[in-house]
Amino acid sequence: MKKSGAILLAILLLAIVGPWLSPNDYLTTNFDGILKPPGLSGAHLFGTDDLGRDLFVRTMLGIRVTLLVAVVASLVSLVIGVTYGAVAGYVGGRVDAVMMRFVDTLYALPFIFLVILLMVAFERNFLLIFVAIGAINWLDMARIVRGQTISLREREFVDAARLVGVSTAGIIFRHIAPNLLGIVVVYVTLTIPQAILVESFLSFLGLGIQEPQTSLGALVDAGVNQMEGASWTLLIPATLLALILLCFNFLGDALRDFFDARRAP
Repeated sequence: MKKSGAILLAILLLAIVGPWLSPNDYLTTNFDGILKPPGLSGAHLFGTDDLGRDLFVRTMLGIRVTLLVAVVASLVSLVIGVTYGAVAGYVGGRVDAVMMRFVDTLYALPFIFLVILLMVAFERNFLLIFVAIGAINWLDMARIVRGQTISLREREFVDAARLVGVSTAGIIFRHIAPNLLGIVVVYVTLTIPQAILVESFLSFLGLGIQEPQTSLGALVDAGVNQMEGASWTLLIPATLLALILLCFNFLGDALRDFFDARRAP
């Protein structure tokens, strides 16, 4: 967990500080320097793209955008999923049945299709990407939270809260939700890679981040077109994307083991 966290922190710091240290920006084109290979001695550490723009700065910007979209989308998913699952699990009965049948119906629909439909219907807005991914990505969270809530609602502290007259909303958000923290934190670390993949896939299809902004998915899309003559335009963003995904997955596994060990007698 420490190594994964350290790598993620190093990548984030590089993405924040790196562009400030570079003499180039992400937007300026240089048609005399198209597809220059990477070099430590030159001004372009990662080389240039097909418009002569500095690939290092654009990659750092892409990391920022990709992580921002993934984190915000995961937070949207967290709020919707925890609220929905906790209410369904605590209230139970017909309310739970109706709410979970709605979740099952959404599960039957193609996930990516719904996201693409939202993007097309409401235009490819930068902020909408957060909402589109998060608003569809909450289903697993809702199911997990519901299952945990069903076991928590029979605990002594919940019975005590009922006896002293705490409202249903108060019990859910003040007594049940805090006890879901461990599993929610673990699942969020696993949701972020999923959101990164969705954003990258949308950008690869041309439905995500639009020029002049960029993301790792958009850079991979641009690099595919130059793969034969300028492989670095594909390999660099693709490698960083894979590294970020691996780190989040390792971090999620480590956190799950940590919380499991704490729960063990």
